[in-house]
Amino acid sequence: MAKEPAPPGTPGRIGLALAGGGFMGAAYELGALCALAEAIDGLDLTRLDAYVGVSAGAFIAAGLVNGVSPHRMVRMFVEDDDAETAFDPALMLRPAYREWRRALRAAPSGVSASVGAGLNEALLGPQAAFWRAVERGLRMLPNGLVDGSPAERKLAHLLTQPGRTNDFRHTRAPLRIVATDIDSGDPVEFGARGYDHIPISRAAIASSAVPGLFAPVRIGTRHYLDGALNKTVHASVPLEYGVGLVLCVNPLVPYHAGQAGARRVSRSGISTVMAQTIRTAIRSRMTVGLAKYRVTHPGSDVVLFEPRRDDADTFFTNIFSLSSRRRLCEHAYLATRADLLARQAELDPVLRRHGLSINAAVLRHPARRLVRELRTDAHARLTRTGAALDRLGRTLDDLDRAIEIVSTRKAGTVA
Repeated sequence: MAKEPAPPGTPGRIGLALAGGGFMGAAYELGALCALAEAIDGLDLTRLDAYVGVSAGAFIAAGLVNGVSPHRMVRMFVEDDDAETAFDPALMLRPAYREWRRALRAAPSGVSASVGAGLNEALLGPQAAFWRAVERGLRMLPNGLVDGSPAERKLAHLLTQPGRTNDFRHTRAPLRIVATDIDSGDPVEFGARGYDHIPISRAAIASSAVPGLFAPVRIGTRHYLDGALNKTVHASVPLEYGVGLVLCVNPLVPYHAGQAGARRVSRSGISTVMAQTIRTAIRSRMTVGLAKYRVTHPGSDVVLFEPRRDDADTFFTNIFSLSSRRRLCEHAYLATRADLLARQAELDPVLRRHGLSINAAVLRHPARRLVRELRTDAHARLTRTGAALDRLGRTLDDLDRAIEIVSTRKAGTVA
């Protein structure tokens, strides 16, 4: 059973707030979380006191609260080596056939009405008539282009494996997944009282439904979209459970081209311009929210990890490219390690108040690769023997990494 809320700002109680960002955001967050798990002594991301996730962060938070480590999720979400657990964006999404059928069925009557209205509006002038026709045409389009049902089924399958749960009421610690009720504009916390009977996998899909791309997700009699429409990381949710420290990971920051010769957003197409616009609004809103928490929860600490503003590798990433996701995850891992080392003097006093500390020896140790090299021998990967060897290789890599980190920590303690 999930724990009852504790008094505000209890030292040693730790929460995690994960923002969205789609498959790109998931790759970045997993790389960052692996760096935090390795370099912060006393931190077990699968044994925290409260979790909240939005969009891609909802998928990761659901895994963590079920005991799936960030390193294991890298194998599932990023490396894509095991067909049983792989989350490939190209396979997890499909056209929203139901929405397209609805739009096509309504098209004849819509066109007829538009023609009639156009004749009546002809006296307004050609320009006014044209734009009114465009407006009517847009209303005939489907509510979304993509259906996330395959991703929902995949997540449900993973969360119903032995030792895991797809039920908010049975998680080891409180899990909240935030979505937006499209008919009211209000945020909804799935997992809270009155919303805890919804399967975690269904809530995660609702929280991930980006407007315009995904159709609103129906749950009961209501329809929901992306939880980031209201807030970015929703750090207030774990704070309400009395945690003394909230670790936040936000992969969505506006890109700052900076020096001459840097890649320019204005020359990269409409999708990139829209992404920059959304990130700018999200970042501005989050800055206000973090400042507010210092007033509303003065006894708690909120620590944010996010990309640098000039991080072109994070901003200009092709989410449907496996090699790009691998590079981004590795990049986030190394960037977060560097960030921890650079901010050690600032962060260590905060972390120590909650029984944690940054292990500089781990950070100064030559970084090993987080993501394994991409195998090009597709046939070997598809054969049973090849798949078994891949799994064995991943297990040995993880064991080797764990032994190395423990040895480095011990050496640092002795020194």
